[in-house]
Formats: sequence, structure tokens, C-alpha cells
Amino acid sequence: MKSRDTLIRLKKFQVDERRRKVAQIESMIAEFERMAIDLEREIKVEQDRAGIHDPGHFAYPTYAKAAIGRRENLKRSADDLRIQLEDAKLALADAFDELKKVELLDERDQAREREAENAAEQAELDRIALTRARGEVPA
Repeated sequence: MKSRDTLIRLKKFQVDERRRKVAQIESMIAEFERMAIDLEREIKVEQDRAGIHDPGHFAYPTYAKAAIGRRENLKRSADDLRIQLEDAKLALADAFDELKKVELLDERDQAREREAENAAEQAELDRIALTRARGEVPA
């Protein structure tokens, strides 16, 4: 059963790796969203300072235009990461299912081994009982 133990460890490692990847992507999405909110605040401050809120206006602040571009890039990146997150969650679910299959196989094998050991032990006890019933000394 050593190979089965190794396989179980491998599957657990794969599940852990996929969990870490999901957590990492979720963290990146949260960070991008936080950065986009910060940029939104900076854009609002810059617009209020200049008194111009229309990005199409010729005197619209350059910093605000650049910040809008960065904010949009962050939002696109977060959206792309959400797609990756769904893929990572599916991969995690698949890895978890594979782990459970291997663990169930291992449990069945162990149950069979216990049944075989119990049957052998019962056969030995039956042999001893039969020997005693016949009045013989057990070997």
C-alpha cells in the first residue's frame, strides 16, 4: 500500500497547491479593486480641484486622464483574473474529487485487509476450539 500512500500525499499536495492559487488570485482581485477605488478617489479630488468634471473638456486635468486609464486597466485586469479564478476553482474541485476517489479506494482496501485478518483470526480460534472440543492439546 506504499504506492497508494504516496498517491494520496501527491493528491493532497495538488489540492493544497490549487487552494493556494485560488487564494492568490482572490487576493490579487481584492488588491486591484482597492487600487481602483483609490484611483477613483484621486480622480474625484483632481476634478474638484480643477473644477472640470468632463474628460472631453480641453482643460481636463492630465493627471485625472492618466488615473482614469490606470483605473480602467485595473478593472480589466480584475475581470481577467475573475475568469482565471473560475478556472482555478474548477481545477481545485477536480483535484479534490481525485483525492476523495483515491482515499475511498484506500479505505476499501484497508477494510478488505481487516476482514481478511479477522477471518484468519476467527479460523484460528475455530481451530483451537475444535481441538479443545476433541480433547486434544492445541499446538
